[in-house]
Amino acid sequence: ITNVGVFGIDAGTPIINGDESAIFCMGSIERRPWVVGTGPDERIEPRWVTTLAVAFDHRIIDGEQGSRFLHDVASILREPAVALLF
Repeated sequence: ITNVGVFGIDAGTPIINGDESAIFCMGSIERRPWVVGTGPDERIEPRWVTTLAVAFDHRIIDGEQGSRFLHDVASILREPAVALLF
């Protein structure tokens, strides 16, 4: 895990080190206007948001698995109760 957010950077591109198969990067957490809801219930609300990124060695981790991991992490951060489903 690498955290560029501590430097006030909102996004980063993680680079895998020689002895790693994957690396996860998290940007700064900032309050921003965010569209929530759909259709007629759509509205803008202030939300705490961050940018997540993952890089992985495709010889070890399939792209679908790596993408699902990132999706699952984002789901848990968005709605912590989702963690109970894992």
